[in-house]
This record gives sequence, C-alpha cells and structure tokens, in this order.
Amino acid sequence: MGINLQNSGLEISAGRADQFPKRRICNIVFSGRSNVGKSSLINTLLGRNKLARVSSSPGKTITVNFYSVDNKLYFVDLPGYGFAKRPPEEKKQWSALVESYFSSMSGRNDEMLVVQLVDLKVGITRDDADMLEWMNTNGVNYVIAATKCDKLNKTEFAKNLAAVLNDRSVEEDTDIIPFSSLKGTGKNELLSVICDFAEI
Repeated sequence: MGINLQNSGLEISAGRADQFPKRRICNIVFSGRSNVGKSSLINTLLGRNKLARVSSSPGKTITVNFYSVDNKLYFVDLPGYGFAKRPPEEKKQWSALVESYFSSMSGRNDEMLVVQLVDLKVGITRDDADMLEWMNTNGVNYVIAATKCDKLNKTEFAKNLAAVLNDRSVEEDTDIIPFSSLKGTGKNELLSVICDFAEI
C-alpha cells in the first residue's frame, strides 16, 4: 500500500460550497444515514481513535468534513441523512450542502468513490435506496460497507447480507464489504478497494 494512513488530519469542516478544497485529488466519500457509524469507520480505516468525531446527536453536524490522507487523497465525510427529528430548515440545509458537494465533483466521477454505509442490522432503508438509485442514475462509483456486522449471529448475518446483495437498488457486481469498527472486520478489504480505485 503506497500511502501512509497515519499522515492524516482534518483539513476543513465546510459549511458552505465556497469552502470546499480546490485541490484535484481523489475523493473517497463516506455517505450514510445518521448513526450508521461513519466516524467510527473512518477512524478505524486510519488507525486513529478520535480523528473523526462521533456526534452524540445524530444529524446535528451539517458540514462536509475533508480529511487529507497523506496528501494523496481526501476522505470526505458527508453529514448523515435520515434524521427524522431535525427541523425542516436543517434538512434543507443538509440537502443544499450535499448537492453542492456533488455538483462540485461533476465531470470528475473517475476521481470520486463513494463508500455507502448501510447498517447490516437494519438493512437498506428508503433513504439508503434513494441515495443508491441517485448514484446508479448518475454513474457514480460506489462500494457498500455493511456496518455493525458484529452485532448479528451467523444466521442473521447471512440473511441480512443476502437481502442487501439482492436489493433492487444495488447494481450487479457492486462490492459489498461487511464491516465492524469494533473488531476491524472488513478494514483491509475496504482499504484495498480504496487504494485500487485511487491507484496508490
């Protein structure tokens, strides 16, 4: 692996589109509903405990967080979606900011890989399906990280993973990686997919 994961840090928490970094490097984008484990997954991948902060209030933080990883790529942490208890104004702010990010990457699909997080205990929600279908329509490269896989017994794991694999919103041949931040399951597999995509 030609990258030093320890050489990583938060470059900016962008609350507006004009704050997005201008550097043309590969973006690895982490998308998923609130409380799906994005911050924990990012920390696990980078071998850091508290680089990405875990919010105590899901959906509270409406920023796009850019982590520079060895100056070779960005880990881009999108704000979580599906936060039913948040006010409509905050939901509009979330939509506008996320749409601005993807608009800023228009024409750069070869520089962007989305890691779509799905809670394996819950399965693909309506919000997850909407996101997947949008990516399918727009030709966005993505891989699915099926988080919290350690919370299931063998029977539940097999059943729930099959449900994700066979969901109609998931394109055929999509990489689906069971992941556990607690046990490190899937870490090496996901890093391999990321490095292959970024050609590092």
